[in-house]
Amino acid sequence: MTWDEMRPLLEQGTIDTLYMTFWSTLIALIGGLPLGVLLVLTDRGGPLRNAVVNKVIGVVVNIGRSLPFIILMVALIPVTRSIVGTAIGPTAAIVPLAIGAIPFFARLVETAVREVDHGLVEAVHAMGGGTWTVVLKVLLPQSLPSLVAGLTTTFIAVIGYSAMAGAVGGGGLGTLALVYGYQRFEEGFTLITVVVLVVIVTAVQLIGDGLVRLLARRERTS
Repeated sequence: MTWDEMRPLLEQGTIDTLYMTFWSTLIALIGGLPLGVLLVLTDRGGPLRNAVVNKVIGVVVNIGRSLPFIILMVALIPVTRSIVGTAIGPTAAIVPLAIGAIPFFARLVETAVREVDHGLVEAVHAMGGGTWTVVLKVLLPQSLPSLVAGLTTTFIAVIGYSAMAGAVGGGGLGTLALVYGYQRFEEGFTLITVVVLVVIVTAVQLIGDGLVRLLARRERTS
């Protein structure tokens, strides 16, 4: 296969991979952020301490994290088809990618929020601040650099998941590597696909690291 034949396929595969990854990570942010914060708030010593709710959320998150993605994707085919009308293609792959990423990001959020100085939380309570004030004025702003670092890690993990999605028709670079690299023995195509994935992951990591440093510097000077 010549470069002229590979280029349009790689361009479309890269666009499909970024499309799947972006929307899945965005949904993981929307779903995982409140779950992670709730894990802290409902835990022992938290302002919404509730052992039952904490256990239920913890079990759901642990189950979501323990399932291998390829099995999760196959198990969710009926759900995916009911939501987007098909189980094949980049849009369909967003459903299992997002569901797999939500518990992953929730644990990272929990870890980031736990690092916040508890004295700040007690100070807000002492001044009459409620739970919403604690979350919006203390927990999220203070843990923002760690949250961005966690979101970067999640984005990169979803890129890896999206490559596996190619095994069941998810599209993107994973499908190209399987169809052209594995089934048609185009080893050069596989190599270029790997290089493209490495470039994407490196770029995302550099952008994420830059944002974390910027936020940490702003936090120190504020």
